[in-house]
Amino acid sequence: MPQRSTEDSLYALMKYIRKKLDSKKIVTLISLDIEGAFDGAWWPAIRSRLAEENCPVELRRVIDSYLTDRRVTVRYAGEQYSLDTTKGCVQGSIAGPILWNLLLDPLLKSYGQRGDYCQAFADDVVLVVDGNTALEIETRANAALDHAREWGVSNKLRFAPHKTNAMVITRRLKYDTPRLSMGGTSIAMVKEMKLLGVTIDDKLTFNSHVSNVCRKAIAVYKQLSRAAKTDWGLHPEVVKIIYVATVEPIILYAASVWAHAANKLGVQKQLAVVQRGMAQKICKAYRTVSLNSALVLAGMLPLDLRVREAASFYEAKKGESLPALWPGDREVEQMASATEMPHPADREELRVVRLVNQDDVNSNSEFDVRIFTDGSRLEGGVGASLSIWKGETETKAHKLALSRYCTVYQAELLALCRATREAKKYAEKSYGVYSDSMAALQTIQNHSCLHPLAVEARENLKAMSLQGKVVTLHWIKAHAGLEGNERADELAKGAAVGSKRKPDYDQCPVSFVKRSIRMSTLDEWNRRYKSGETASITKLFFPDAVAAYRVTRKSEPNNLKTQLMTGHGGFSEYLNRFKCKESPSCVCDNNTQETVPHIIFECPVHDSERFDMEQKIKISITADKLHNIMRLNTFKQPSTASQDIGIATCDTSPEAPQRAPQFDTPLASGRHTVGAQKPKKQKPRGGVVEDPAVFG
Repeated sequence: MPQRSTEDSLYALMKYIRKKLDSKKIVTLISLDIEGAFDGAWWPAIRSRLAEENCPVELRRVIDSYLTDRRVTVRYAGEQYSLDTTKGCVQGSIAGPILWNLLLDPLLKSYGQRGDYCQAFADDVVLVVDGNTALEIETRANAALDHAREWGVSNKLRFAPHKTNAMVITRRLKYDTPRLSMGGTSIAMVKEMKLLGVTIDDKLTFNSHVSNVCRKAIAVYKQLSRAAKTDWGLHPEVVKIIYVATVEPIILYAASVWAHAANKLGVQKQLAVVQRGMAQKICKAYRTVSLNSALVLAGMLPLDLRVREAASFYEAKKGESLPALWPGDREVEQMASATEMPHPADREELRVVRLVNQDDVNSNSEFDVRIFTDGSRLEGGVGASLSIWKGETETKAHKLALSRYCTVYQAELLALCRATREAKKYAEKSYGVYSDSMAALQTIQNHSCLHPLAVEARENLKAMSLQGKVVTLHWIKAHAGLEGNERADELAKGAAVGSKRKPDYDQCPVSFVKRSIRMSTLDEWNRRYKSGETASITKLFFPDAVAAYRVTRKSEPNNLKTQLMTGHGGFSEYLNRFKCKESPSCVCDNNTQETVPHIIFECPVHDSERFDMEQKIKISITADKLHNIMRLNTFKQPSTASQDIGIATCDTSPEAPQRAPQFDTPLASGRHTVGAQKPKKQKPRGGVVEDPAVFG
């Protein structure tokens, strides 16, 4: 069905079950299995259903032709066998799901009349029976199962009792298990059940589902890890695309159903195992790098927060209130129902005429009424306007105010919608509607777009057409000195700034919802990052995860930069920790460990280069100012001095190109070299390493 998905089905099912559990009921979930559902759809039953639904005779004749003289042919080993068939909806065909829905619909309606909750997605039928006692459930469920079997017999379909499973869900500590049967065959009781790709357990913990999806995601990572190493292989951007397009959809599928499980520490650990390896591949980090560092440098949000974010966004689009995200009682903009749209044969063909200059406007102004529309955002306010002209005179002007969280796109659509509404009130026969927003005009022109304002505008245009009125939509160039457009722009700006009355339109756009949810996610991630005990070196460069997210997601990671920002690389302290070097000391002092902070801030070997760089960037290189250097957004190629201590030099001139920070410079001065590969058949000597290539 249009605008329906498996997640909608699962969300509605779990919402119903939780409602019954809150009422302290015992719930029994039954998954019905229809043997060869699509292949067994009986054609006489389909023809009967078409007649019951008053399908036009012409369409019934087309379907009769489609269901007549069909043969099934099998070719094998040079032989061929054919057989006439009188049943089956071709799977993968356009008509197949429609014919199956026609056939199954009476079963669902009959359960609704009986007071039982029944739900179906294609041929996956689920029955929910609740009660206060096991005996009550047993009586109702067995009657419902017998009803399904009788319906199947009358429609030449077989329910398979041995494949039908049932599961008891309750919050009670003590309860009896109901005994269910179908056609004399007992129904098996299970502890978990897989419905539409989600594993549901009898305690609604979803631990099994999380384990299953994590196992699938790890299998993808294992395949990917063979082609993505720290210093060769797939480009980080390619790895990130694979992660976003493959791993995240596996994890986030039906997140609204099981998102509450992501609050558990055990689930968070499983998701962290999946994400840590992918994040390390994206930022070219060693396997010893912590999850916090890898996520910040890879520009990725923690996976458990992404799960909760996806669930919140889904619930917001469904119209659920989310007071934690925004105050007040804001209503999210809902798309119109696709099932209520007019038949394609009844749609009005809408054409948009493009007008570039005043001459084009003059040649397309022979209308009884001309209506100029515009939308504007100014000083945080959003407004729209109409300017109605008859001849060369403006006869009426309307200012429309929108809530501050609305978009200019909504303002443009609102202005066009109100223009068609105003035109309905006039008695004139010809109307010209002018707008400088091609996006809004194309939205109205596109009948498959179900934006509520566009739908209302099309309904108004259809009503005017039935009244014998002619309406022509025009696109005009903005800010080109066109009189009507400039007047509408002036009115829209006045509505955006000066209006203090109740908004004419206050539906919250989906973009605002998404932005609010993302900001809440970033705040939680920042709190978690700052309070974490890991990523101490990374916090020198990026003490704030939100600020780091804005920088790292625009920069290209590499293994040299990652080694510097994590401390996991060719440093004596790190190599000594893993028994790859005898001493952790720096070449400047045997009593001082060679670490990233020591090299950048203290090592006397680099005093001259450090001084030269401070003169260039006009900032002293200290631990409390390093993060400010990282956030500078104007950079040029690093100088020799900056290469010596591994920090890019910033260009503070006004002519400097504006781009995201790039920190691709290796740490390479004297005997300090980060990221170089270990020479074959060469062992490190204690203290000073004479060869410039140290362990990578």
